[in-house]
Amino acid sequence: MKHRGLYLTLALITLASCSTTRVLQEGQYRLASNKIQIEDKRSGVTSSDLSSYVRQQANTYLIFGWSPMLNIYNWSDPTKDDWINRSLRNVGVAPVVFNSFQVGSSCENIAKHLDYLGYYNSEVTSKVDTVRRLVKVTYFVKPGKRARIDSLAFKVPEGEFADDFKADLPNIQVKPGDWLSEKSLEAETVRGTSYFRNLGYYSFNKYNYFFTADTLGPRNILTYEIRNYTRNEPEFNAQPLLKYHIGEVTISHSAQIPFRENVLKRVCLIKPGDTYSEQLVNNTYNRLSSLRLFNNVGIEMQPVDSTTVDCRINMGESKLKGFKLALDASTNSSGLLGISPNVSFYNKNLFHGGEWLSLGFSGNFQWQPNTTTRANEFGVSASLSFPRFVGLPYSLFNGPNIPRTELQAAFNYQNRPEFTRFITNMSYGYIGQERKFFYQFYPLRFSVIKVDNMTTDFFISLLRNLYLWDSFSDHIDAGVSGQVYWTSDTDLIPKGSYSFARLGVDLSGNVFSLFDKWLPIESNTNYHTIFGLTYSQYARVDMQLGHCISFAPGSSLAMRLAGGIGSGYNNSASMPFEKDFYVGGASSMRGWQVRALGPGADELMEIFTIPSQTGDWKLEFDLEYRQKMFWKFEAALFAEAGNVWMLERVRLDDDLPWAQTIAADWGIGLRLNLDFILLRLDWGIKLYEPSRAAGHRWLTPAEWVGRNGSALHFGVGYPF
Repeated sequence: MKHRGLYLTLALITLASCSTTRVLQEGQYRLASNKIQIEDKRSGVTSSDLSSYVRQQANTYLIFGWSPMLNIYNWSDPTKDDWINRSLRNVGVAPVVFNSFQVGSSCENIAKHLDYLGYYNSEVTSKVDTVRRLVKVTYFVKPGKRARIDSLAFKVPEGEFADDFKADLPNIQVKPGDWLSEKSLEAETVRGTSYFRNLGYYSFNKYNYFFTADTLGPRNILTYEIRNYTRNEPEFNAQPLLKYHIGEVTISHSAQIPFRENVLKRVCLIKPGDTYSEQLVNNTYNRLSSLRLFNNVGIEMQPVDSTTVDCRINMGESKLKGFKLALDASTNSSGLLGISPNVSFYNKNLFHGGEWLSLGFSGNFQWQPNTTTRANEFGVSASLSFPRFVGLPYSLFNGPNIPRTELQAAFNYQNRPEFTRFITNMSYGYIGQERKFFYQFYPLRFSVIKVDNMTTDFFISLLRNLYLWDSFSDHIDAGVSGQVYWTSDTDLIPKGSYSFARLGVDLSGNVFSLFDKWLPIESNTNYHTIFGLTYSQYARVDMQLGHCISFAPGSSLAMRLAGGIGSGYNNSASMPFEKDFYVGGASSMRGWQVRALGPGADELMEIFTIPSQTGDWKLEFDLEYRQKMFWKFEAALFAEAGNVWMLERVRLDDDLPWAQTIAADWGIGLRLNLDFILLRLDWGIKLYEPSRAAGHRWLTPAEWVGRNGSALHFGVGYPF
């Protein structure tokens, strides 16, 4: 066991030292790297601005210039075509064979892009260095001079269009003093086109813009001109720029989808007689698509005459009913296994008005082979969602997304070695999206929790611990909750750089507390009760901040900061157990199983056969490097630090300073990215465990593969 770390190190060194050019033919060289050197640092141009304009890109590297997939490819024998060598070539990544012709083409490409940015007459040269059979190319870039815009001259057609243009003058993005560039002019045409098309100018497009720059005189004058014909047309095709109005609006859909027409008319924002607006067309498309009932939503605008345009909306049929299956699984080196299957049935058009019905059945099973340790959990849920904000008219929501009203009910049964618990939930709330903000607001949330069949030892332990007693007593949890989520990339599996932020708030028991003077009091705890059950009173806030940097093709670095705090007050000494914070599992501190870490430096509580460590507050930082490997597979290298803690410590192990109670782990992962779903397998390895004795908190490599030294997790989607 003690030599495993040495063997692993030797294996990695051997893999890294393998030749990366052995499969090249005679006279071929491998492109090892491209480097862009900017001669004038004050120009504002960076190498990252230009790197994507190099025609031939070198092989990507996982870390420190090491490309394991390239090494695997080079294990193959290019003279043989048996299944072993074909497999090595399919799994690995072929070396990029240097093409000298691409160097000159790259210089031209970089120079053209610099012209686009406004650096005119730039000089781009190259240098090729060859070491054995490796080529390194350096591009030397001397950005050209830029010209500032001293003044603007405007020319636009007369009439109503001129009045609208004048009203838009403060919004024009090209201004005197700016650097002249094709990039900024193109951005202005896109902005201006959107503005005028939203005002009703249906026939207007970005090719109606003409820019002429006079940089030969003492002052640089930019003529900003809009013509009533496009750059692709001769002048005799000129037509007046007029506003269009909506004529006839026709909505058709598959006869296989029964749908109430009055709902479609309310969802559609395009009305006969209204002034044409491209934004309303786009918003209508998004609203119809968000119903998730129709595929191939098409909106066709057909001009009738010079001022009228008809609208024809066609929608194809879609699958209205179906099943979904999800599965999470995990294990650790102590042998504890866990599996969580989920099955749901959905109907997306229950009452023929876009109402979503969802019925779910879930389970969570944990066990330790060859022992009697078992924990089972079963759940059933139902939700009904309406495509409107019940209580408010449709006219208040004219954006691209329709808010939905949601009714939910669920029942959960938990059978653990120490107790049996029954949880009944009901809620009423609203969910929706505004641009890149997603929100959930539940003004009514109600739960009844009952605990039964406690073992004697567990019951006695609760009597000794007021915090745990309050967490596991029968109670009612009623209040309000909400969540706001923002992301810069709304794709299910983001492909580039992105950021996100999430804020959740829970308030419970405050309405009930208004009636305390009339509510009975439980003699043992002095808590007020309703129907014989105490009601929970607490406040809880949690937040996540994340950012992912995509810095090379197929490579990215993702990071997340997560935290939360909550506390019971007045009618509760603590939050309910189901609201406590925890770490560990497939998406949090992956070196540990779910709820197997903390609070602080506490050891696992002996009263729980299966870990149930929780706390009042949580702090965690995650860092993950992601690298595309081959086909649909990706690799990951991650490190995490965090824990949960108690606001009022029941026990402080060794009086450790807070910083020394922060746990740490690292690990590796393998992902299968199928674009519509990502399957993930992560091996988390403990680095620092606060609950261990002093001098043994940092785990050695031999302990990583020992008992309780690591955990294996299977999940769906990125962990963050």
